[in-house]
Amino acid sequence: MLYQLYETQRSLMEPFSDLALAAAKLYSNPLSVAGQNPFAQRLSAGYDLMHRLGKDYEKPEFGLRTIDVDGVDVAIHERVEVNKPFCELRRFKRFTDDTATLDKIKGQPVVLIVAPLSGHYATLLRDTVKTMLKDHKVYITDWKNARLVPLEDGEFHLDDYVNYVQEFIRHVQGKYGNCHVMSVCQPTVPVLAAVSLMASRGETTPLTMTMMGGPIDARKSPTAVNNLAMNKSHSWFENNVIYRVPSNFPGAGRRVYPGFLQHTGFVAMNPDHHAKSHYDYFKDLIKGDDASTEAHRKFYDEYNAVLDMDADYYLETIHVVFQDFSLVSGTWDVKNPQGKLERVKPADIKTTALMSVEGELDDISGAGQTEAVHDICSGVPKSQQRHFEAKGAGHYGIFSGRRWREHVYPQVKAFIKAHATPVAKAAPAAKPAPAVAKSAAKPVSVKKVAIAPSKPAPTAPKTVAAKRSIKSK
Repeated sequence: MLYQLYETQRSLMEPFSDLALAAAKLYSNPLSVAGQNPFAQRLSAGYDLMHRLGKDYEKPEFGLRTIDVDGVDVAIHERVEVNKPFCELRRFKRFTDDTATLDKIKGQPVVLIVAPLSGHYATLLRDTVKTMLKDHKVYITDWKNARLVPLEDGEFHLDDYVNYVQEFIRHVQGKYGNCHVMSVCQPTVPVLAAVSLMASRGETTPLTMTMMGGPIDARKSPTAVNNLAMNKSHSWFENNVIYRVPSNFPGAGRRVYPGFLQHTGFVAMNPDHHAKSHYDYFKDLIKGDDASTEAHRKFYDEYNAVLDMDADYYLETIHVVFQDFSLVSGTWDVKNPQGKLERVKPADIKTTALMSVEGELDDISGAGQTEAVHDICSGVPKSQQRHFEAKGAGHYGIFSGRRWREHVYPQVKAFIKAHATPVAKAAPAAKPAPAVAKSAAKPVSVKKVAIAPSKPAPTAPKTVAAKRSIKSK
């Protein structure tokens, strides 16, 4: 009922939001009569802010058209390679007509980025993808909004998430022989489960796993997010945050954790910050500071775009990760596509190098939660393990913004490069292989690495860029 009430209110607000936008443009036009008003700039700013507070935010696009590779513009073609009911495996294929650049990018490592399914769309990792594309072939999981998935497409559980990840890994391995996997935040747990199950079956596992800011062991340094998940019962979540999708969406009748409730929770974590940010936006509009206002719009277009999560997947994640701690306790059984339960045993991973990344100021995944992956992956030689802590970085700073680009990425890039093998086309391999392929890896010592603290990165980045190209990678 709450979901239907929200949609009714949103529908009623939509025409007023559109009128506010029209009024903002009218008062900002110096050639109109309204634009001659001495308070025109303030009125325009007020209407613009009203429009943004009332508008509906759709899924943003990645919008990556070109990247710069050593001074050469390389074109990006974004395409879907695997389309599942709840997720698309998206590839960013690079093209250039510069022969030297083409030869260089052909042999670069292949990285599968597993994006979080925890409220925001995969486009939240746009900066991650853009940076990685300079030195890697990049794939990413693009999770679908559950309210757009018809009921006839079936249910979606945490087990299905794990099975999806395995299928995507096999797809990339079938094209290139093997790959590197990077998981950001929530997917660190299902990705580790996926690779563990592949190792237990004797399949070829990825060359490396990079785990970034995820709740591998949520008992360590619990944050406000962890405490909520740990202190409320399963029935509380089911009775208070789970609703059925209204009839005006393709997924009508599906039980979900609605995006608008998730967004309310995001804002409630730091309301003063968001209020100040919107007031600064209002003042920047009055001053005519186009760079600052555009940065604000870009940030909140992404931040305010949220998706519904399937209820089964969400409730099972709460239970497995934050209440039973099944992964670190060694009690997690995952149902495979054939319906058979398999025990998740991270200790079975032996040929996949492991790197964990944490932010010193992360208030979502506390200190030590991601580093705990090294304790349970006892089969990985210590020489193939590494932990990196980014000083002064919060949760988003480890995968987006200046700290990611200048401090975290160079460490991740070096780690992947140290364990890379030449990229080669391979015959498609959809079925599990009987033997584990050994990865040619150079030893990397286990150590904590820290960077010198610097000034906090701005909430919304204030930069833009892009250009053109041709030919195949």
